[in-house]
Amino acid sequence: MNTPVRRVAIAVMAMILLLMGNLTYVQVVQAGDYRSDPRNQRVLLAEYSRKRGQISADGQILASSTETDDRLRYLRQYADGPVYAPVTGYYSVTYGSSGIERAADAVLNGSDDRLFGRRLSDLITGRDPSGGNVVLTLDPEVQKTAYDELTERGYTGSVVALRPQTGEILAMVSTPSFDPNPLASHDADERTSAWQEYNEAEPPVLPNRAISESYPPGSTFKLVDVAAALASGRYTPESQLTAASAITLQGTNTQLQNFNGNACGTGETASLRDALQRSCNTAFAQLASELGEQPLREQAEAFGIGTTDLAVPMPVAASTIGDIPDTAALQQSSIGQRDVALTPLQNAMIVAAIANRGEVMAPYLVSEIQSQELDPVETTEPDRIGTAAVDPAVAATLTEMMVNNENSYSGTGKITGVQIAAKTGTAEHGSDPKSVAPHVWYVAFAPADDPQVALAVLVESGGDRSNLAATGGTVAAPIGRAVIRAALGTER
Repeated sequence: MNTPVRRVAIAVMAMILLLMGNLTYVQVVQAGDYRSDPRNQRVLLAEYSRKRGQISADGQILASSTETDDRLRYLRQYADGPVYAPVTGYYSVTYGSSGIERAADAVLNGSDDRLFGRRLSDLITGRDPSGGNVVLTLDPEVQKTAYDELTERGYTGSVVALRPQTGEILAMVSTPSFDPNPLASHDADERTSAWQEYNEAEPPVLPNRAISESYPPGSTFKLVDVAAALASGRYTPESQLTAASAITLQGTNTQLQNFNGNACGTGETASLRDALQRSCNTAFAQLASELGEQPLREQAEAFGIGTTDLAVPMPVAASTIGDIPDTAALQQSSIGQRDVALTPLQNAMIVAAIANRGEVMAPYLVSEIQSQELDPVETTEPDRIGTAAVDPAVAATLTEMMVNNENSYSGTGKITGVQIAAKTGTAEHGSDPKSVAPHVWYVAFAPADDPQVALAVLVESGGDRSNLAATGGTVAAPIGRAVIRAALGTER
């Protein structure tokens, strides 16, 4: 063989090998990724030929499939669609899927390895294949209450409620919400119209604010400060801090004020207990400068802030306390401002850990995976995250201080015979925070002596962008108390 022919042969062989390698990579290595890609419409079309499993919570069916006479054999339908949409997500032949529909897709479409026995049986018997079922931890009464409390007031925001001892998510609400049914429709025009409407909505309706958005936590972050202070052994609830109405941030000419410029009590100093109750920015700025960055950062991480791989099973955006280059930045961060940003779920996890004697439990939405015959295939077991965020003694002291807070708050929705432990928060945001209504928070658990529910309520921009005087106590707390009442089954 002469040299030119040999070179051509070698080149052809190399191209064949490269082609085979590419085919192997696509067909074997990347096959799973392509299959799970929500843009892969061929997979969705094939899945419409078999019945998709249902999503339920406490016996209530939230998403199911009904047979049709269309080219697409089954139609996905959602009961109380907007109430549960941030959790269930949508399942659309055009726009793919989101929420549990996406996160638990392998179970719902029947391809999950845990359903192999049923798939094999279907193949042998010729029975129509179908998907498995997903049972959620949500309490429908708690979910509906949280949704109604936000929507009836016209608020943009979120509520997350947890069972402290297990991490079960009892409610996960994001408003304004959307109806997944038009996206699941077999009518292309209806799907397109809904998709356009939802994507152009203002405020946005498709994001799940509970887990995909993070916000400055404002004064609710002071619980992390107090935990770090108590854990250091250098402070008690009676430790004295400045009561000044304003201080100058260390190394700057910038003034940091308390809310409305109020002094923190009548004397020159205030106890840590009173500073938390009155939410005094100046006292906590002093506390942070004395503690230093490392104890505060370590305490935040112990509560789960900074975790990047949290999933419920939908991925959760990472919360952060941000960079802290100097003491002035530390003082601003200590009051939940500057670069501190938490998801509502993360803020709920912090109070749930305090309620659970310092133990941080992994939050989860899926209680059980069921076979096509509704038989249990796998049940979620509660799982602790890392070591304790604080020891039980610190958690008990924090609880007592949070009870003191709640008993000092005014506002509606107080529950007779139920002691709540709580903290409110008001958080500035935007490029000109003094001219924008603040985000407001309420984080709490109850009953204080035997916690059954812990929650975080966030209302964006105080519920009204013109309400510059909005506070967590007046705006968010009544919502939180109503959700607690629903979770406990308690009358007013």
